[in-house]
Amino acid sequence: MKSIILGYPRVGEKRALKKAIEHFWKNNISKNELSNVAKSIREKNWKTQHDLGIDLISSNDFSLYDQVLDMCITLGCIPERFKNLNGLEQYFAMARGLQKDNIDVTAMEMTKWFDTNYHYIVPEFVKNQSFSLNPEKIISEFNEAKALGIKTKPVIIGPVTFLLLGKEKEDGFNRLQLLDKLLPVYENLIKTLTDLGIDYLQIDEPILATDLNPDEQLGIKLSYEFFNKITTNTKLILANYFDCYGENINLALSLPVAVFHLDLVRCPSQLNDILSHESFNANKILSLGIVDGRNIWKNDFEQSLKFIDTAKQFLKKDHIWIGTSCSLLHSPYDLDLEEANKKITPNIKQWLTFAKQKLKEVTTLKKLALNKNDESVAHIFKENQQANKNRRESKLIHNPIVKQRVASLTNADSSRKSPFSKRQQLQRAALKLPLYPTTTIGSFPQTKEVRLTRSNYKKGKISQDAYDTFIQKETEATIRFQEEAGLDVLVHGEFERNDMVEYFGEQLEGFVFTQFGWVQSYGTRCVKPPIIFGDVSRPNPMTVKWASYSQSITEKPVKGMLTGPVTILQWSFVRNDQPRATTCNQIALAIRDEVCDLEHAGLAIIQIDEPAIREGLPLRKNDWKRYLEWSIKAFRISASGVKDSTQIHTHMCYSEFNDIIENISAMDADVITIETSRSEMELLNAFVDFKYPNEIGPGVYDIHSPRVPSKKEIVDLLEKASSLIPYHNIWVNPDCGLKTRDWPETKAALKNLVHSAQHMRERVTELV
Repeated sequence: MKSIILGYPRVGEKRALKKAIEHFWKNNISKNELSNVAKSIREKNWKTQHDLGIDLISSNDFSLYDQVLDMCITLGCIPERFKNLNGLEQYFAMARGLQKDNIDVTAMEMTKWFDTNYHYIVPEFVKNQSFSLNPEKIISEFNEAKALGIKTKPVIIGPVTFLLLGKEKEDGFNRLQLLDKLLPVYENLIKTLTDLGIDYLQIDEPILATDLNPDEQLGIKLSYEFFNKITTNTKLILANYFDCYGENINLALSLPVAVFHLDLVRCPSQLNDILSHESFNANKILSLGIVDGRNIWKNDFEQSLKFIDTAKQFLKKDHIWIGTSCSLLHSPYDLDLEEANKKITPNIKQWLTFAKQKLKEVTTLKKLALNKNDESVAHIFKENQQANKNRRESKLIHNPIVKQRVASLTNADSSRKSPFSKRQQLQRAALKLPLYPTTTIGSFPQTKEVRLTRSNYKKGKISQDAYDTFIQKETEATIRFQEEAGLDVLVHGEFERNDMVEYFGEQLEGFVFTQFGWVQSYGTRCVKPPIIFGDVSRPNPMTVKWASYSQSITEKPVKGMLTGPVTILQWSFVRNDQPRATTCNQIALAIRDEVCDLEHAGLAIIQIDEPAIREGLPLRKNDWKRYLEWSIKAFRISASGVKDSTQIHTHMCYSEFNDIIENISAMDADVITIETSRSEMELLNAFVDFKYPNEIGPGVYDIHSPRVPSKKEIVDLLEKASSLIPYHNIWVNPDCGLKTRDWPETKAALKNLVHSAQHMRERVTELV
């Protein structure tokens, strides 16, 4: 029996990697200094896993930006526009774009990694795509661990998952047709790793957790039959996670691999399905993913041991591995860092485990599985039982008033008073906005001074009055800039907010917060997901103070800015003792109260951001209907308490909408803003094909890149959008919030945006 971890967090303790990379981008540290920080994080990760008794430790699970981007480099899948660049300059340009001297290249697309809040860089493929092996990173990291006396299992993304996660950048071919060119490169990679002396190679194929068509299934089959012909001693671990093998179970069990990994947190039923399957070979090893890699609740050892006992009925002990459901990339680093955090009471802390503690859970379960009477872990087992019992019976998690309010919801609570066509007339008469109205998504640059002042306020180093004076100054300056730039609908800038979910969670009952529970969202962007431990309610208004102040100092309309219930749910660590739909409705009612208070305070436009709607979709289409019913209803509950003349906006980014556009329309937001810049308006096609009736703001520049788009670029995108949808329904905006950008590039980009909108208005006037 072995213990296995599919991957480990790479951000480092207290976001050490993020800080080093951003210093490197600003030329504050050298390439060697960055390399040393990265190496120290890898070494600490390996030693931690080794010291806590993990048998199968990963290498190549570390990345300076993204594991899919790393795989693009490893396979030589580099778009032509980056070919004149080298090394880290090329690597980061692919992720972020690059604009300097005579170089101006746009970044590759970015989208969500399955149903997580992690974003990956989307591979780009052309008809004559070539691949070549660049294994230096994988070799180097394996050898680094080996020098520490730790033999690792390298982790790579499987060929079909890699292809299906990418996009064709030319018409007339399917990316799966590139498999024949790609497999020889994988063959060379496997042979290279075998020559290093590896015992196991983990191949991640999470695409097996999705609905695959016959051609895609055939691609998986041919890939592993091809690998089986390679004469090596390397044993392959097929790692699927985030859901069952489902309809792919026959295919999976037919593959010539040594180990099958099962995510038994997301799909507990699949263990029996596989063990009882006529094609199951008892000589294969099953890796049981029973410790949750995506949530922070203490494992229930009793339940986990039942899975292991079931496996023991069919398999020898040495054919059973015990591990995490998926990579711990999605978990915070170490609960021990929260020792001084008074927000997490001992009652709540006893229910939690972070990545480091999950290692202990895995190794403890292994010991218990081998000998339930092992005295070295008997006390841990009893503590685990007691902690789970305490949580089930705790009065902290239940609020009868909240439960009754959710139970009393009716259909009227999720419907606006009038259809959009009538609301649109009333809103246009009230707001008197020009064609191609301009706005931003909400946040403005959070300078070092802003972050430091907010931190000092939270630490009690400055008074409430001093903090309010500072936020008022920043807010007014941002309002004045927007007026000078010519934006039509303004925002207050969100300088009082840390994160779009954390800020709201801090003011809602039923949430608790970490100090160092950082999780990577993309690149150097880390978030601290709130922990929803109990029933959710809103004791006081959350955003009215700064929204109403901003509206009081300008004649232009100011948007109230809120995060929607589904996104707050998706981007939090959610309680697992009741249906997610119930928790989502509780949050929706809290947001509804805030929306109504903003309207009462004089805000005529209110934006309820829901970038996570698409992300929350179950991976299998059979499960979509139920999720979409409760998630869309939750948004409508949050938005439907206002007058027809109040304009409700929503925002979504880095998501594919084609297959859920009808449900997006059912949200009935008056205006939706979406990310379209990296895809050059490609995402807009879904709205066009559906004949989306409401107003749309297709993002016209990529805020995740430091480059400033020219007026011509933005005009070209707006002309393309205007050829697809009615011009009188188009808004002009960036594709996301601006908090991660610097002020100089923000001002330059927004001025180009406003000039582009003015150009489009003149063009329409000329045509009319």
